[in-house]
Amino acid sequence: MKIHNPDLRRRSLLAFCRQAVWDDLARPSVSVPGGRWGLRILWILAVGVCFIGTLDLEQHYNLGYGPAMVLTVARAAPVVLAPSRPRTAWWTELTAAVTTAALSRPHSSSEPWPWAVTSLLTVAVVLAVVGLRTSRRATFAMWLEVLAAGALLIALVPTHDGWIALLPMSVFLAVAAVTADAVRGRGEAEARLATAEQISVAEQARATLLAERARIARELHDVVAHHMSVITVQADSAPYRIPDVPAAATEEFAAIATEARRSLAEMRRLLHVLRSEESPDGEHTPQPGLPDLPTLIETTGRAGIDTHLVVADDVPTGAELPAVVGLSAYRLVQEALSNVVRHAPGARAHVSVDYVDGAVRIGVVNSGATGAQHPVETRAGGHGLVGMRERVAMLDGELTAQALPDGGFHVTAILPLSGTP
Repeated sequence: MKIHNPDLRRRSLLAFCRQAVWDDLARPSVSVPGGRWGLRILWILAVGVCFIGTLDLEQHYNLGYGPAMVLTVARAAPVVLAPSRPRTAWWTELTAAVTTAALSRPHSSSEPWPWAVTSLLTVAVVLAVVGLRTSRRATFAMWLEVLAAGALLIALVPTHDGWIALLPMSVFLAVAAVTADAVRGRGEAEARLATAEQISVAEQARATLLAERARIARELHDVVAHHMSVITVQADSAPYRIPDVPAAATEEFAAIATEARRSLAEMRRLLHVLRSEESPDGEHTPQPGLPDLPTLIETTGRAGIDTHLVVADDVPTGAELPAVVGLSAYRLVQEALSNVVRHAPGARAHVSVDYVDGAVRIGVVNSGATGAQHPVETRAGGHGLVGMRERVAMLDGELTAQALPDGGFHVTAILPLSGTP
């Protein structure tokens, strides 16, 4: 059932009119185009109107020098006030223009009325500047206000031109209003596009980070699964390897083996979720380590990069080097050399691996070349500095990546053995 409430409709109409002619003018949203230069142009225009407008009112209308100057200043001041106080500027300009029309009469029929040329100019400028900073509804309301004020003046003081005089003035102000609305709409669209681009960049960076973490998790599965398998085998074989094992200890070993198998099954289930569709066979591929670096260097050399590898004699090997540290060191070198191949073709690269203060230090330096390498935060496949940082942070290490004066690039990573998770 529909309820007709005239009072409610009246209040809604009054609220709409109040928002259009008053509230919207107090909520600026777009700055003046040109910045400081735009403000300077407004100041120059206001000063010019003060000079020309005074002469116009004195010579072509029946106003003395004093009143003409006062009315001209009142019309020019809102031009420079519009960027900071749009509502005050508009109502001051409209009041000054109507007052000027009410107090002046043209000496000849060739002079426009009710709006003098300088009045029309200042009203159009203020309407355009305020229109840049408010809603389309308010811009349309301002145009209607000028049209209504002109119609009221002509109705009270009939002239030889009559209502025809309103046509060119209304068209001129309409062009100013439409131009202001178009510029404001373009500014708002550019602002929304910039915001969308920022959100897109942030989401892309987050997606790359998550993809890299999932990739690292998949690789660490083989390392952890190896240790879990060792625990399971040792727990199962302990009663047979150790003579006279108590029954309670045998049960405890069996419970350890059961829990290890259950944990290994859960890890495989988790790996199935993390497994990339691009490498379905990765589950059965052994993870590389420091012993595989010579093969990596040889592959990089075939890609056109003259690469040299130096591994210090004191670098831990075998059981002394945690598998996760060896895997991370290999991946760091691999991703650094991949960046060299992509961004510095034909360059020379030097890879060093040494042992300093309980940590493995990885250094990759490449010389400048055509298309010299620059740090790449994100790129296809989840490689780059994002993956390096994640691997180093996982081991509580340090990563330094910086450009060299000759156009090359230097990557240094410190992987503490004690930082193994």
